Amino acid sequence: MSHQYQANDPQGIYYLTLTIVDWVDIFTRQSYKDIIINSLKHCQSNKGLTLYAYCLMTNHIHLIAASGEDTKLFEIVRDFKKFTNKAIIEEIKSGNESRKTWLLNRFEYAGKYITRIENYKVWQDGYHAIQLITPDFTNQKLNYIHQNPVKAGIVSEPEHYYYSFASNYSNLGGPIEIELLDVN
Repeated sequence: MSHQYQANDPQGIYYLTLTIVDWVDIFTRQSYKDIIINSLKHCQSNKGLTLYAYCLMTNHIHLIAASGEDTKLFEIVRDFKKFTNKAIIEEIKSGNESRKTWLLNRFEYAGKYITRIENYKVWQDGYHAIQLITPDFTNQKLNYIHQNPVKAGIVSEPEHYYYSFASNYSNLGGPIEIELLDVN
């Protein structure tokens, strides 16, 4: 992975994108979305993750996040991806998944030639971290995440998408509590 896209500043706030291998649409089922939401909450409560924005799409997730003093952001992301990888595979195996064979084959193949992968690889390597330094760049990334479900045709207004921070910024609540980011 390029050093250009790593979270190296422990005090920094980062825009992150985590993507499913081959852009497989896994987050079309509620059970997989719940795994992600519950895992993010766990990272907030137990690992020092500060979440400013998020948007869970069908095959990737965008975050604007920072880490606490005791944990580095890359460690949180690593643990999040490792746990959710296992949890998603277990849900595929045990849940009511019509694509079970195809998904398991796809994720098994993705990890087949990587020695550090035991059985299945759900997430692409890396997490494409870009530090947010200026208010203009921060606003650009906030707006991009805001508009992601609108551009995908999922909703007509960003705040109507339940799996996005837009509902938090509109005082409608959401599945995850976030820290509001003041960029003015």
